[in-house]
Amino acid sequence: MAEVILMPRLSDTMTEGVIASWHKKVGDTVKKGDLLAEVETDKATMDLESYKDGTLLYVGTDKGGKVQVNELLAIIGAPGEDITSLVKGGAASAAAPAPAAAAPAAADRQKATPAPASAPAANAAPAATGEDISKLDGVILMPRLSDTMTEGVIADWHKKVGDTVRKGEILADIETDKATMELESYKDGKLLHIGAQKGEKIAVNDLLAVIGDESKIDLSRILAGAKSKGVPGPVAAGGNQGGQQQAQSAQATAAPAANAAPATGSLSVSADGRIKASPLAKKIAAEKGIDISQVAGSGDNGRIVKKDIDNFVPGKTAAPAAQPAAARGTVPAAPAGQVSFEDVPVSQMRKVIAKRLSESKFTAPHFYVTMAIDMDKAIESRTRLNEVSPVKISFNDLVLKAVAVALKQHPAINSSWLGDKIRVNHHVNIGVAVAIEDGLVVPVVRFADTKTLSQIAAEVKDLAQRAKARKLQPADWEGSTFTISNMGMFGVEEFTAIINTPDACILAVSAIQQVPVVKNGAVVPGNIMKLTLSCDHRVVDGAVGSAFLQTVKSLLEEPLRMML
Repeated sequence: MAEVILMPRLSDTMTEGVIASWHKKVGDTVKKGDLLAEVETDKATMDLESYKDGTLLYVGTDKGGKVQVNELLAIIGAPGEDITSLVKGGAASAAAPAPAAAAPAAADRQKATPAPASAPAANAAPAATGEDISKLDGVILMPRLSDTMTEGVIADWHKKVGDTVRKGEILADIETDKATMELESYKDGKLLHIGAQKGEKIAVNDLLAVIGDESKIDLSRILAGAKSKGVPGPVAAGGNQGGQQQAQSAQATAAPAANAAPATGSLSVSADGRIKASPLAKKIAAEKGIDISQVAGSGDNGRIVKKDIDNFVPGKTAAPAAQPAAARGTVPAAPAGQVSFEDVPVSQMRKVIAKRLSESKFTAPHFYVTMAIDMDKAIESRTRLNEVSPVKISFNDLVLKAVAVALKQHPAINSSWLGDKIRVNHHVNIGVAVAIEDGLVVPVVRFADTKTLSQIAAEVKDLAQRAKARKLQPADWEGSTFTISNMGMFGVEEFTAIINTPDACILAVSAIQQVPVVKNGAVVPGNIMKLTLSCDHRVVDGAVGSAFLQTVKSLLEEPLRMML
């Protein structure tokens, strides 16, 4: 049976997408994973892959056309299949027989405006097997909050079942593969159901919550529709007796935790010194001018939540309590002569890192070019620059600037492999790998070739700080054309990096080492830094990669050249 593909929400602020290019035309055979189209959002141009095998029977608009989020984008099915009703009915009539289309498309269906209920929910028709609940009144599905997100973890609920919710209020904190993001409600009403408890995972486009008037919403129908897709329904209120019992059970379970909260009020700092607080709590504290490090947290493991900020009285700081060994970052000693280990759940971020880097390593044929750079003049120039620069310039900033200049001279390096074509980027957006607690993120310095060293230094510092505080937004990490990974601060002498697809190359930057070098026929001390360029051989050949690295070398060895 033919299935529709709706326009997914590819960024947190996207309302419509522009078709930058179709990679398939009507009548073409499409395989799962094939690149179907390139969609230009409000923040970046992104690839849209097919999640279904079949024949492309219909496209909603030609190249350059706009499609609203959740509107009909394409139909894939069997050759010659009648799709008249799907095209006429659009997304609404096509959604019911295509539950599988919802999750991979990650369309954030919750932006669709629900039809008003014309009769009490109790009189509504029973749910059909596989019914698309996204069209039912009050339903909120798990949105796709990053371009690689497939599921989210509930970091915290700011509302509980039975609470009144206003449009614009923070409903929950969602941990994605890249950041913890606040999810605002776009509906007014009572929170009748939540689809996952704090700490639980929920797939993109699965039932996250139900909000509305319980007298007009058929909660049993929604839960039945969610259940037919394998979506759990742990907590509900109103609508049916079972929902009320579940809500009472959840409240009974939550009560002891709430009473015990003060006991953990002093554990607001993690092992690495990071303050544990919800994004909303941090925001309110900043608005009120409260030093959040002085606030005692009442959430799980001492996490600071909104009510802690609201109830904070200056001068009343909880006395530090003894922290367990795990909280101090120490590992309990294993009994002598016994096998001991700990299984640590894989975070959303680590899952995506593993998936994307494995795909890069095993699909892109890597080759590597290494050069030793004489950093004597760069060290001297950096010292002089920092005497007048408003922001401290690091060696990484010098490398980034040299790379940006070199990319304009070697556009083949600033390219991407797109399967049936190579995209040569005319703009220079450099991703900077930043290590954080859960893994690695790559925020992007956009149009780096047009920025001064001071501007680059300030921007990199800001991005790194926000990355470690998990405050980056999708626009901060999307759209790189080249990536730099610097491990010099760890004293690494030389390493190779895996390409951050779809970039064609990544530069590994090592530590500056003082070693004997030959200058003018004499052995003297020298400051040497090794750079290793990893290249996708489908896009870049050895001579091209070597020429690029020679240009970077010449710029770092004569820094004044990159100022011109």
